[in-house]
This record gives sequence, structure tokens and C-alpha cells, in this order.
Amino acid sequence: MTNQRDDSDGLHADATRSLREWEPAERSQETLKHAFLTLLDARPDACLRACEPGHLTASAVLLDAAAERVLLTLHPRVGKWLQVGGHCEPEDVSLAGAALREATEESGMDGLAVDPVPVHVEVHPITCSLGVPTRHFDVRYVVRAPAGAEPVRSAESLDLRWWPLDGLPPESGLDSMVTAARARLDHS
Repeated sequence: MTNQRDDSDGLHADATRSLREWEPAERSQETLKHAFLTLLDARPDACLRACEPGHLTASAVLLDAAAERVLLTLHPRVGKWLQVGGHCEPEDVSLAGAALREATEESGMDGLAVDPVPVHVEVHPITCSLGVPTRHFDVRYVVRAPAGAEPVRSAESLDLRWWPLDGLPPESGLDSMVTAARARLDHS
């Protein structure tokens, strides 16, 4: 038994509400949305990393002020360029807030702003801090950096770099996420 709360009145409720209200533009995203909601309905601890079958994580499509570049981190365990983000913490009260916290911690930049509506979701297998195979149910948010903000690499990254939206690293697999973020910006 852990001493972490089950978060059913805070983060879990926010995640459920946010995903229920979100209207994805693509059918494949709608299908994944229902898988996320099924996990949330079945597990009151779905937002905590202690949930071994899989747990929600929060990520940021971190764009520069001009929305021309996305900040990616070279993940030390995965070994490829990914969006910034990670596990929800017991003190997080919203998924958007968790994504913003992670983006701020991993980028070293202050003054970031998050769009509170999810932009993309993905499920991927991983062995994370639990030390056992699990799945991350990753909810992604558009986060904007203020003009002139420059990232500072943290210990959580091997490298940190701005990438042009049309020039993502080929092995990243982030094209659909960036496409969703661009569509969001075009409609805002």
C-alpha cells in the first residue's frame, strides 16, 4: 500500500472532465479518447504512476512565440527526440497544469502558457520508474513560450533543441501530434 491518495476528487476528476469534453478532429483520436476514459472509469488511481497496468501522463507540444518551432528533448532512456512531459504528481490538480509544470521543469523557461484543452493523445508501452512494463496514456497540450525564451537543459534530458515544425527528426514519430497542434493554432 502506498501513501499516495487516489486523487478521485482532483486530478482524476479533471482528467475525466477534460477528456469527455474534448472533441478530437480525427477519428483515430476519438477512439483513443474512449480508451483513456475507460481506464479512468476503471481505475481511481489512473493518474498516478503507481497504477501498474498503465497511467495517464501529461505532455507539452512546446512551441516558440512565433509558432514556427517545437522544443524537443533527447530522452535518456528512450534514446530519441520527444516532446517534453511526464508523470503526473500527487499535487497536480489538472492535466493541463501537469503538462505546464513538466514543460517548465524540462525546458528551464519561465512564462509558458498552456491551452487547457487537450490537443492529442497517444498510448505507448514503456518501462518507467516502476521498473516493470506498463503503458503511458499520454495527454498532450499546446504550450507557448514567450518571445525570446531560450531553453536550458535539465538533468532529465541528454539534449534540448528547437526543431522547425516542418523539419522534425524522422525517427521521432511526432508528426501527427505537431499536425494537431498546428490545426489548433489555425482555428484559434
